[in-house]
Amino acid sequence: MTKFLLTVHILFAILAIGPVAVAASMFPPTARRALAAPTDAQALASVRLLHRICRVYAAVGVAVPVFGFATAKNMGILGDTWIIVSIVLTTIAAGALIALVLPRQDAILTELEATATGDGETATDVRRTIQLAMFTGVFNLLWAVVTVLMILRPGSTTGG
Repeated sequence: MTKFLLTVHILFAILAIGPVAVAASMFPPTARRALAAPTDAQALASVRLLHRICRVYAAVGVAVPVFGFATAKNMGILGDTWIIVSIVLTTIAAGALIALVLPRQDAILTELEATATGDGETATDVRRTIQLAMFTGVFNLLWAVVTVLMILRPGSTTGG
């Protein structure tokens, strides 16, 4: 059962968190291109697509910690320091995505859509996309650290 749970945990991490990390990283420069050409429908469509990928895969990504907890419980290692640190970092990464990345993407996209339809002028500037890129980088860095912890498993007796 442990091998099954671990396999599903890893597959969800790759197939859910990976696309969020990539799409979120692509969003700020794509939004800057759309800001530079507010009438470019293709640029706006790209921004919409990247935001949708982030939202959908973030929801699917909930399976990663669910299967991670199940795997750790099955292995009897929930109390290990590296697991606890991984849980804390995963929680912070999820918080960054939910509170810092997705709302900013949504705000930028909403303003771009309003500008494209002529319903308003955009207040979005390059600084806001740079700030979004910074928060996205923090999200990605946290996941990279969790990945390293999962591979190295410091202090693990399971042979990391």
